[in-house]
Amino acid sequence: MKEVEKPSRWSLIPAFLVGLRVAIAPLLLWDALDRNTGTWFIAGYSLAVLSDTFDGIIARRLGVSTVQLRQADSWADICLYLCVAVSAWLVYPTILSDFAVPLLLAIVAQLILFAISLIKFGKFPSFHTLTAKAWGLTLLIATIGLFGFGYAQTLWLAIAFCLINSVEEMAMTIILPIWQHDVLSLIHALKLRDKLRQDVT
Repeated sequence: MKEVEKPSRWSLIPAFLVGLRVAIAPLLLWDALDRNTGTWFIAGYSLAVLSDTFDGIIARRLGVSTVQLRQADSWADICLYLCVAVSAWLVYPTILSDFAVPLLLAIVAQLILFAISLIKFGKFPSFHTLTAKAWGLTLLIATIGLFGFGYAQTLWLAIAFCLINSVEEMAMTIILPIWQHDVLSLIHALKLRDKLRQDVT
């Protein structure tokens, strides 16, 4: 009987990075419970962002970029940014109140995206688009600006990219006939849709 090949230790790195992000998220929230954050918060958040940056790259290089891993990656992102959002509300409630309307628009846009994907495919989106990466970068800048220096104006940039990403991924979800992961842009989605149609015919 042929033995099942065991995965190498290297192939577990992407899953470890996803798990690391999930572990860091509640620690950030715990640090903000006293309504005050310090160097640890910025360091922990930066480490979480680095894990998000490299888990997908390493997974593709090692050939282990599975559907399950990419979905776990998306859930880890949701967990991280929910904890960061609650932390921001605890530490900087006045600033978030000033941004209430644009933040609400961004949240609604994401919820509409999730709803469209759930209704059509029964799954949350997991595109990991270029605009999502840009949004992640602007979130990093905004979070460091807010928690590191009490500067809030970079939130406008993060909100703008959230809306851009949400609209793009809504369009991608609508045009694709089946659920897909790791589709970089709307242009890539259009090409993929045409390819899927050709395969069917």
